[in-house]
Amino acid sequence: MDATSSTSTYIPPPSFLRRTLDHLSTKRCHKFTEEESQTANSVAVIALQRYLWEQSASQPCQSYNYDVTITDGVWRTKCSLHPSLNHLVHSNTLKTGSDVIIEQCSFVYDERRLFHGYISIEGLRCCTGKSLLLSHIRDVSSLPVLVKSDLERSTLLQRDVPLLLSRKHYLPLWNNEFQEGDVWASSISSSNPVLDVSRVALIMNLDSAFRSTCKPLPLLVRIIHKSRLRYYGKIDTKIDFPYQAYFEVADQSGIMSLVLWNELCPRFYNSLHVGTVLYLQDYALKKSYCSRSRPQMDQYRIKIFTSIEICLNARNPTSIVTLVPLKHVAPQWLLPDVSYRFTTRSAITTLPNNYACDVMGLVTFVGRVERIKSTGNTGPEKYWSYRWVHAVDGTSEHPFILELFASSQPEIFGNICPMNFLVCTQMRVRQVEGSLPYLTSSCETEIFITGYHQSQAYKKDPTVQRLIQWTKAQKDSLVLRKTAVGGHYCYPHAPRTFNPPVAVTSEQVPIVSLSDLKKEFETLQYREHKKVAIQCQIVAVRYVEKSSMSPPQEKEVAGMVTGEQTVSEVHDANDENVSAQRKRTKKTRNLEDSVNSVPAKRAHTEDEIDSQSEEQNLPSQNEGSSALYWESSAWAGQRQEVSAYWHHGALHEGSFTRNFDMDNQNALVRWCDLHPMRWTPEHSGDSLATAVCPGYYQVTILGINKEMAVDAAFLPIVHSKEPRAVGLPQGRHDNTMLSCLSSGFLCPLAEVTSDRGVASQQKPEDIVATTGELEDTHLVCVLDICHLGGEEVEVLISKVYKLTEVTHA
Repeated sequence: MDATSSTSTYIPPPSFLRRTLDHLSTKRCHKFTEEESQTANSVAVIALQRYLWEQSASQPCQSYNYDVTITDGVWRTKCSLHPSLNHLVHSNTLKTGSDVIIEQCSFVYDERRLFHGYISIEGLRCCTGKSLLLSHIRDVSSLPVLVKSDLERSTLLQRDVPLLLSRKHYLPLWNNEFQEGDVWASSISSSNPVLDVSRVALIMNLDSAFRSTCKPLPLLVRIIHKSRLRYYGKIDTKIDFPYQAYFEVADQSGIMSLVLWNELCPRFYNSLHVGTVLYLQDYALKKSYCSRSRPQMDQYRIKIFTSIEICLNARNPTSIVTLVPLKHVAPQWLLPDVSYRFTTRSAITTLPNNYACDVMGLVTFVGRVERIKSTGNTGPEKYWSYRWVHAVDGTSEHPFILELFASSQPEIFGNICPMNFLVCTQMRVRQVEGSLPYLTSSCETEIFITGYHQSQAYKKDPTVQRLIQWTKAQKDSLVLRKTAVGGHYCYPHAPRTFNPPVAVTSEQVPIVSLSDLKKEFETLQYREHKKVAIQCQIVAVRYVEKSSMSPPQEKEVAGMVTGEQTVSEVHDANDENVSAQRKRTKKTRNLEDSVNSVPAKRAHTEDEIDSQSEEQNLPSQNEGSSALYWESSAWAGQRQEVSAYWHHGALHEGSFTRNFDMDNQNALVRWCDLHPMRWTPEHSGDSLATAVCPGYYQVTILGINKEMAVDAAFLPIVHSKEPRAVGLPQGRHDNTMLSCLSSGFLCPLAEVTSDRGVASQQKPEDIVATTGELEDTHLVCVLDICHLGGEEVEVLISKVYKLTEVTHA
């Protein structure tokens, strides 16, 4: 039947999954022949779920295992992904909403449990683009679950738990802060609790109770701060739910920390909010962990007790937690009201570094969600998710610049968008030399957007009321003109001088060799962001004119159980593809010199991947234009001697911001967020129009020892209203190539009226004409690297320093 037929008339093909399970009934492992692979139906990925690795002598050591749920349109089944294919998840090559072709699989019985077994996928090919199969499916939950006939009595295969049953729960796919799975209770309430408040303990008396052997009296407290979840699981851990969450609770006598431990986190965390009143029995008292961060609570003007903390456990003893409905809270209990520390944008510049405050504003810019690897982590690798947000409150010409790390509020963090009324609590002020101050979230930060303010105590705060009135006075059409989403964004701006780091753990940008840079490319994971500096010379510059970004071509990426694929291998394959393309088309020297083939002596693996050359997305009007290209006099010979050359000089669709509009709100929100771990029909619905890529520069960087080279993109700031222009030190410069690379912007910045795409007064050919001063110049180049998924790695020049601008360590 025609693929364009409606869902009501679509007849699915015979079940590939059923046929595969039949193969596995007579043998443990089935490897599809090339003929079978070509004729077999592809299957669609509808869920990817992560959990802590189960130690096994037969499998290579990994931090995490993955279960993948697939469907052929007739059945659905959850399979275990062989650990050798984990790298396909790490790069977001294997992802939900896409099709895959299974090449090898086996059936594994759990020898320690009756009626439990599953398919293990050991080889597959990933198809890029949206799934063709899922376009015919509206409700995947309505598809029956495929199980072997001898396992139909098992209920485990129907539950939301890992296939390797020693683990009791899943983790979110991209971080550890979100709650994931059915195990997390949505809410718990006590409609008519029976409370004996005639004899309760006060917080001020708990210190003496801690030194006593007597059982402490019940506590009646109000939550005034809530931290994000902390997952502390390790591979050898025996705890089913290794979670911890801190709360600050108060009564009339003082404030103390309360810790929710392990199994009680899934049961209670989603029900415990700032303002909730608790009646606690059978709790434990322990010495506090002195090194943890704490919220600032000076506004309460009552004593804060930090030597001990209240612990709620599922056993030894089993704590009893009762949530008291607001209507049952009596005034005579004298519980303090929740208080805030709201600060306006105009006051931020006067606050000391690390000062904690609450802020609110109207969102004008939302950056893409990125990840950074946690340093100093002794357990399995851990990534933090974060995004940059701008919000205005009418008290300053500058917005709040907010660095928001993921709190344990996934439904809010992933849905922040322009025109939202945003409230962030317990943000920390960061004063930066040479840039505007910004605020970063803390462990106790909570985020609220439009639709989540209704029950919050801050609604009565005078500062919030003033902002609400100011927001109502703004015209939506005027605010919308100033909004943007996504794209490359980094803050704070690079300092005027480069200070080499003095320690491995320093927050300063590390200087790496180009061989180290190769390792960074190989280990980079999806949406992971890194900033590095390299000593180099710039040997070629080309201007790439404004153009439309072509949609990705449909292609397959191999991932076999015996093969390993890295980001560098993908781009090494690109190098050969570029070379072959040049030989076929015999383009002009100017174009040939800009991106060069790798010398024949460089080794390649057998699993290299044919992919679309970066050149194919470059505008044709650049071809043959010597005014838009420069190379050093020595580069023609040097490029024949380099041992490695990485071509990352192209911008990708995710590299630049888009205008925000309400009609495409849902699609834009999804575009900025991380790829979902579960597919829903909405993910195949709205799609964004073809993006317009702004003009930018491709810069070829040669390592200082002239052994390796890399292409990087330079996207200068050209408009005063770009999100990246906020806080930019705008000293005047002469618009030479070097001064543009050093400052990051064209001078002067163009004023934007109704058209965000207005061009700068500076002509690219005039800037390229000044590149002669780069000849044989020793530089320090700061690069921003981000993996955008699949084969797309973004390498952008953040700033270039001359040696006179580098301080001596």
